[in-house]
Amino acid sequence: MAVITRFAPSPTGLLHLGHAWSALQTWEAAQREGGRFLLRMEDIDTERCRPEFDAAVLEDLAWLGFDWDGPVRRQSEHFDAYAGVLKHLEAAELVYPCFCTRKQIIAEVQAAGSAPHGPLGLIYPGTCRGLSTGERAERIDAGENHAWRLNWAEAARRSGPLTWHDRARGDITANPAIAGDVVLARKDTPTSYHVAVTHDDHLQGVTLVTRGEDLFEATHVHRLLQAVMGWDVPAYHHHTLLAGPDGKRFAKRDKAVTLAAMREAGMNPEEVLAKARKLAGES
Repeated sequence: MAVITRFAPSPTGLLHLGHAWSALQTWEAAQREGGRFLLRMEDIDTERCRPEFDAAVLEDLAWLGFDWDGPVRRQSEHFDAYAGVLKHLEAAELVYPCFCTRKQIIAEVQAAGSAPHGPLGLIYPGTCRGLSTGERAERIDAGENHAWRLNWAEAARRSGPLTWHDRARGDITANPAIAGDVVLARKDTPTSYHVAVTHDDHLQGVTLVTRGEDLFEATHVHRLLQAVMGWDVPAYHHHTLLAGPDGKRFAKRDKAVTLAAMREAGMNPEEVLAKARKLAGES
């Protein structure tokens, strides 16, 4: 079966060399294995994502020589589909409303004498997990702000042991406990990365997820969602992250040099991609 890959940036800023490296590996996998290269905009953060950044992504990829198959999927156009996932999980009693603020969560874990942190951040202590159905409904009806959290323990009990295959690390046993009861939706963002990405990978028939190793731990959560939703399980390749001379990885928040700036400085696509390969240790 031909591989189907996807490059899925968030249009919250201009692409940098790290993005070029990720897109290169994704595009080359499709070329090498006679498959398809899809482009998806993970733009669920409607406050930070902007049309000009979306347009810049298309321009940068075309300049690098990466052509994609089919239309671009923009997640902001599919909130109804993600809401359907949440409704399914709610009906299965695998999610619950959480009314805690971050300040309250921190205070509670500190009062307990520990502040457990997992690779995805602070682990929620489960304060709202035991609320009765009546109290949950009453507080929601009263307009109280809340998020929806995954009851990972119950989901894992129903799914049983899970694994996935990573091309760089081999077969991995899923351990969703490291993330705890993660947030799947908020009032200001009606879905989460976890829901949107796993839903779309299944919907688009993605067979190989190529992304940075900083997202490796999130795959534990994604594998659990795939199991409880009955979704297909792709193979994964979590690649190394590129870093500059200071050893700090390229990131938008640190204002890493953008592909647009490299282009304006006179670099051609071949030089940009060669630089990415060199920083990754491929040449």
